Amino acid sequence: MNPVFEAGQRGEKVRSDCWVRLEPRASGGLELSVQSKVDAMYGDAVRATCRAVLEALGVRDAVLSVEDAGALDFVLAARIEAAVKRAGLGVDAAFLPAPGPGFGARSTRERFRRSRLYLPGNEPRFFLNASQHNPDAIILDLEDSVAPPAKDAARLLVRNALRVVDFGPCERMVRINQGDRGLADLDVVVPQNVHVILLPKVETAEQVQAADARAEKARQTAGLDSPCLLMPIIESALGCFNALAIASASPNVVALTIGLEDYTADLGAQRTAEGRESFWARQVVVNAARAAGVTPIDTVFSDFSDMDGLRQAVLEAKGLGFEGKGCIHPRQVPVVHEAFAPTSEEIEKAKRIVLAFEEAERRGLGVVALGSKMVDPPVVKRALRTVQMAEALALLPPDWRVQAEMPSTKGREGGKGEG
Repeated sequence: MNPVFEAGQRGEKVRSDCWVRLEPRASGGLELSVQSKVDAMYGDAVRATCRAVLEALGVRDAVLSVEDAGALDFVLAARIEAAVKRAGLGVDAAFLPAPGPGFGARSTRERFRRSRLYLPGNEPRFFLNASQHNPDAIILDLEDSVAPPAKDAARLLVRNALRVVDFGPCERMVRINQGDRGLADLDVVVPQNVHVILLPKVETAEQVQAADARAEKARQTAGLDSPCLLMPIIESALGCFNALAIASASPNVVALTIGLEDYTADLGAQRTAEGRESFWARQVVVNAARAAGVTPIDTVFSDFSDMDGLRQAVLEAKGLGFEGKGCIHPRQVPVVHEAFAPTSEEIEKAKRIVLAFEEAERRGLGVVALGSKMVDPPVVKRALRTVQMAEALALLPPDWRVQAEMPSTKGREGGKGEG
């Protein structure tokens, strides 16, 4: 009996996925056996995809069995390719689906990263609607959410998703694995126009530099003109002590974040709701990020049923200097955005500072003054970012500057009375 190789998922609760079983043989051509919930409408298309993938990977003699639970073509193709490569076939070949409309999406270094929604990299059912929850970024996760035996298959699935799925305005992120497996992840996902790579459990600047060099090589080979940005994750005591070096390790580092589950495990401490055990580490990450000129991003809030707790955690993070937080469930996204939004008092103060700054620029003054107080450049920068966020969230009208310059009726009448 010939050996068989499997990939994908099967069972009553599986949806938007499939299970495939490949039995290579010495001769006899290709034999397909397809069971599909949508066979009446799409059975011929499923079989055509199966043949196209096998042909592209150089498999000409095999029995392929498929149990389809509504998998789209890019999912089916990834599952077949995983089974083929587990069989030791098609090692130097790949079946790349045609790029979809979102493949060319661009990002920028300076943008909001308030929320980043984690999606398990081996669960395609979460991919298609992820952007409808309006996170600032989606993370296709190849690390902790993927079981070790499925990591090779998840890598191919994430590659295909980056090519096909339109994530809308969301920044496209991938959390890779540690060590050599993570470097191999970069070879596969970077050419698919991933915007930001999350580097897990970083403890030294050299780890960042190794990943940066590998990503840059993959980017150049693919002919992409936009840099692949990096977000190292601090998850240990050693990482905390090297945080500034890590944040400064490459010009492609755009943000620094922290993972408290692994950090507290490294300390031998229990993670608590109060967070006293991690307060120092979070402050280290904020200070290292600010010193390096990158964005500090807080850890995830693991209880997705506790919205009040999440809101308080985000407000605390904002108070510490963080500008974003990880999300493990879509319902967390609007709460995170609301809590990170500037208050009316913050907006009014920022407006006054921005107007004073712009007036000083028009007059060619090197110093910004607000009343009798001098305003330092970092304060101006923070005010500009607050106004930018308020505008983006429609908390300020586009013509707020014009409105601010118009004296109110009440003010004019008051002036006449005093005269």
